[in-house]
Amino acid sequence: MTDLRNYALVTGAYWGFTLTDGALRMLVLLHFHELGYSATQIAFLFLLYEFFGVITNLIGGWIGSHMGLKVTLFSGLALQIFALFSLGLLAPGWPPLFSVCYVMGLQALSGIAKDLTKMSSKSAIKVLVPPEADSALFKWVAVLTGSKNALKGAGFFLGGLLLSVVGFRAALWLMAAGLALVLLAIFFSLPREIGRAKNKIKFSAIFSKSRDINLLSAARLFLFGSRDIWFVVGLPVFLSARLDWNHTEVSAYLALWVIGYGGVQALAPGLLKTALHGATPRGGTASLGAFGLAALTALIAICVEIGLSPWLTVVAGLSLFGLIFAVNSSVHSYLILAYSEADHAALNVGFYYMANAAGRLLGTLLSGIVFQFAGLVGCLWVSTLFVLIAGGISLFLPRDQVAMFQS
Repeated sequence: MTDLRNYALVTGAYWGFTLTDGALRMLVLLHFHELGYSATQIAFLFLLYEFFGVITNLIGGWIGSHMGLKVTLFSGLALQIFALFSLGLLAPGWPPLFSVCYVMGLQALSGIAKDLTKMSSKSAIKVLVPPEADSALFKWVAVLTGSKNALKGAGFFLGGLLLSVVGFRAALWLMAAGLALVLLAIFFSLPREIGRAKNKIKFSAIFSKSRDINLLSAARLFLFGSRDIWFVVGLPVFLSARLDWNHTEVSAYLALWVIGYGGVQALAPGLLKTALHGATPRGGTASLGAFGLAALTALIAICVEIGLSPWLTVVAGLSLFGLIFAVNSSVHSYLILAYSEADHAALNVGFYYMANAAGRLLGTLLSGIVFQFAGLVGCLWVSTLFVLIAGGISLFLPRDQVAMFQS
């Protein structure tokens, strides 16, 4: 009963954070696009967000193992509150270069906050689920990840709506106040010792020595890079500039995309149960999903290139991309915990999400650059290449059994 209560607390905190994180991304993207910034300039606003996610995941897992996941979760929420409040101080009269540097710096803090919160929440599941309960682990991971992404989608919509209704500054301060309530609940309710390793772990252990975790992390890098190459800047700018959608319409579509993606993630255990004959996912599941995704992305790129309706190719095609990507992402999220011992969960999850953040960093940078020079079609072809690489790496993961625990 205590484990269920702690799972609810961790999940609730992750939900609250994710709602503000999605809204913040949409607020910054639409606000600066409205001010006349180019796709590449907007992409640079998010670079430090992704870069510091790489560093945070690498070190955060070690900190969580030493000090407990409550410390890292609390720190992530507190940093996000500070970033939201400080972004609200941004003034229109500031010099453009100073404004960009100011936003990039606070986005860096938000990136640290996001990955501290994500690492803490997902590591806590491994600690709370009983050993050898593989099916329960897959289900709990899928529910947390799926619900998180559904709420991130809701956050996209919330960001666009708040920007239209109350403006940039008021939206940020309202979110900071709401997240402060979540912070108080965690501070007084979650046990301090959750996730703390029983034995002292050397700092050098942050670099995983497990072949399977290294391979899975590399595949994750290219998988998430493939999505962000077209999703971060290319798609919203395409919808706004090419299809003439307004802020609310763009944010609503992105919101529905992520909500649908999250919903499929949460349902992934049931969807895969028949296909896997009741077994849990293996490396072959990840590679098959990646190759299927690559074929779909290439098909969308070809259809856009020959001039078919953007409603059919981009809007509908990328919605289908989200469904397949969601299942593959859920498989990855399960495998990293299946490959880890409970005592090393925070360390391995931190390393794995370091690779995830590196993929997002690369995808974010390429999203602006490739879109500016080759349009959305160029983004889709680079995305296809990335998913093929992810599938190729996944071929080397264990195919008939869960990897042996290594640290």
